[in-house]
Amino acid sequence: MGISGIADRVIGFIKAWTLPIAIVSGVVIYLIYDSIPALHAAGPVLKGIVGFLQPALIFVMLFLSFCRVAPKDLRPRKWHAWLLLFQGIGFSFFAGVEILLPEVHWKVLLEGAMLCLICPTATAAAVVTGKLGGDMSGIIAYTILINIVAAVLVPLLVPLVHPAEGISFLTASSLILARVFPMLIAPCLLAFLVRYLMPHFHIWLLRYADAAFYLWGIALMLAILMTTRSIVHSTTPVVYQAGLAIVSLLCCALQFWAGKRIGKRYGAKITAGQALGQKNTVVAIWMGYTFMTPVSSIAGGFYSIWHNIYNSWQLYKARKRPS
Repeated sequence: MGISGIADRVIGFIKAWTLPIAIVSGVVIYLIYDSIPALHAAGPVLKGIVGFLQPALIFVMLFLSFCRVAPKDLRPRKWHAWLLLFQGIGFSFFAGVEILLPEVHWKVLLEGAMLCLICPTATAAAVVTGKLGGDMSGIIAYTILINIVAAVLVPLLVPLVHPAEGISFLTASSLILARVFPMLIAPCLLAFLVRYLMPHFHIWLLRYADAAFYLWGIALMLAILMTTRSIVHSTTPVVYQAGLAIVSLLCCALQFWAGKRIGKRYGAKITAGQALGQKNTVVAIWMGYTFMTPVSSIAGGFYSIWHNIYNSWQLYKARKRPS
């Protein structure tokens, strides 16, 4: 086999196993960095680079994905209402339990479950949904809706769980929307402008729409790297870390299962499963630090690992499916 044949096999392997490679690379790169003290001085600079690259990659990735979606396709679906009810009722239930039992030692586990249930759909979910053969426009529409619902429910119920001075309902809502919407709405609007004002450029971009998946692979590697950093340096007792890992795993499994069951009734099994199961864990971590007990944010880090492992398995099964 020649060099070109070896190169083709390597490229084929990377394409087939993008997500597992990204997950393992993120963990290994951070552990190597952490084990070499001489590299620690560069930590602030590297953190700044990651802080710039992540949103930039996600913006470009979403822009390419939105280029494949027409505005008229972003209409509400019947399954949207059921998924919104599932997330809203689940979040409210655990909030109610914590309000009734404010002194329990394991309330951080309740807060971890609250974060995992109300957390909006990942902005990258459209990319994976497209790879799995689902409805990209349907999941984009749901992502917008669940961000609005989260921006209402979180500041409405969290003050009852964690009273805080100086944070009003409108302030908390605007904080959530300001955190999420620029990365969701801006690439969407830009893609629609390009579609109608630069049609030839839009057609050219569609030739490279699949690049969004591989950009997401790089963004995922950076996200797992930062997740590994937060877990390695967490001062949370191991018993609570283990508890939050289990809670996030159960929430992940429940939401993928429920999403698929609901979606199956409307011919949207793949799309609804991803809409409910694949989360914007960066927002979950931020909500934990901002509105709840900071320890609870670890649940978002573990959830990031679980849903990406499941996505890797789903993509593997999709590749094995007869074409």
